[in-house]
Amino acid sequence: MVLVALFTISADSHVTEPGECYERIDPKFRDRAPRATTDDRMGAVIDIDNGRSRIPYGMIAAAGRPAESIHPFVFVGWDELHPGGWDPAARLEEQDRDGVTIEVLYPSVGMLLCNHPDADYKKACFDSYNLWITDFQHHAPDRLVGLGQTALRSVEEGVEDLHAIADLGLRGAMLPGFAGCHADGDYDDPKWDPLWRAAVELGMPLSFHILTTGADDMAGGRFRGPKMNSFLGIIRGCQDIIGTLIFGGVFERHPDLRVVCVEADAGWVPHWMYRADHAFDRHRNWLTADVTRPPSEYFRENVYVTFQDDFVAFHVTDMLNHKRLMWANDHPHSDATWPDSQAVVAEHTAALSPDVRDDILWRNCARLYNLSVRL
Repeated sequence: MVLVALFTISADSHVTEPGECYERIDPKFRDRAPRATTDDRMGAVIDIDNGRSRIPYGMIAAAGRPAESIHPFVFVGWDELHPGGWDPAARLEEQDRDGVTIEVLYPSVGMLLCNHPDADYKKACFDSYNLWITDFQHHAPDRLVGLGQTALRSVEEGVEDLHAIADLGLRGAMLPGFAGCHADGDYDDPKWDPLWRAAVELGMPLSFHILTTGADDMAGGRFRGPKMNSFLGIIRGCQDIIGTLIFGGVFERHPDLRVVCVEADAGWVPHWMYRADHAFDRHRNWLTADVTRPPSEYFRENVYVTFQDDFVAFHVTDMLNHKRLMWANDHPHSDATWPDSQAVVAEHTAALSPDVRDDILWRNCARLYNLSVRL
């Protein structure tokens, strides 16, 4: 049987930042800049803040490798990694192999940096990254869609960062799970309203990615039971952010704001909306919520959800707003569908109408980021 290629845009793919990504860091932080090195046990790694943490790229960028090789202490050299993680020309070849036309690109090191306690250090790293991903995107701006990062040391600086990210030609911004300035409260605090207004005025989607809240512990330290239980828990951070925005009235005050819940799957969304509406209907007299409509209505309109290998998501499209679902391949991370994305989406979308299928596989993402698509 011949597999007919489906047109796809990945709403969540990643770069694997090279050491030179941080060459333009604020000189005050140059001696602490993330650097590429080789670990005797893990192979290719990125050291953050002079060894405060160490990211094994062989485990992180394990797309297409067998499961038995995905482990932090399996040695993987730099020459064994996907070069498209830092080389845009190679990235286009990897896209072609996977049958993907366009990718929205998130960081890898930058995800973990969101959890760093030093907001000034994060700011310096993110500013350098934004310049690097801009250069990466310029190689093929019709196929490589870069997003910027902001440390949010203050509301005012966050607004400035969004404007700077837009001026660079980047299509959106990834926010840390918790803002760097806790004095301004959580994201539902009205103090953050200028940030949401700026995003709306700029037409800039804001993204919250798993593993950026500091509580999403893949090593299992924050969850009961065996370590595998932690894998199931990593979506909770994104769910908490979405709940904070909905119940805190952020979408009530900013109905045109669009946020993206990234890599947290989507099959859970109908039940979450059901439980949220139940809480609103039955318990709103004692549970605080700054909303006037059922919570599910805000979710359906304001929240986009990306997923890669989530068979359930394709089978609950009638229970949510399918125009807010966006498929992704997550390349080159270990959970990626690369290089088999075409086979995966063909199987998972077989029961969908072509119109709904194409919305999820590419149209929703193209509309959100105003991408020019040539079929």
